[in-house]
Amino acid sequence: AAAEEDDDDDIDLFGSDDEEEDQEAAKVREERLRQYAEKKAKKPGLIAKSSILLDVKPWDDETDMAKMEECVRSIQMDGLVWGASKLVPVGYGIKKLQIQCVVEDDKVGTDILEEEITKFEDYV
Repeated sequence: AAAEEDDDDDIDLFGSDDEEEDQEAAKVREERLRQYAEKKAKKPGLIAKSSILLDVKPWDDETDMAKMEECVRSIQMDGLVWGASKLVPVGYGIKKLQIQCVVEDDKVGTDILEEEITKFEDYV
């Protein structure tokens, strides 16, 4: 009975003991992983963008709003695209400039935009 049990241990039901097949499988797997890594490296990454609506308030009711909008739109940066704008009444005849822009999050931030816009001290 002991001899019969030893024979059962020699049978491998789920794979083979051949090292050559294991080496070939490892080579094929490594080749596929390398090809996948190359393909992944060629793909461009996802670019995060944000749409921002800015309220630009003038000094007083006599501020030239067209000139103020021209100054704001003169700000050019990589990753910044200006969109639509409109004048919104605030009160007492004063209007504010409401302007939209789309920015790439890695290149342009709201702090940078605020600093650049507030440099136009005569209008903003």
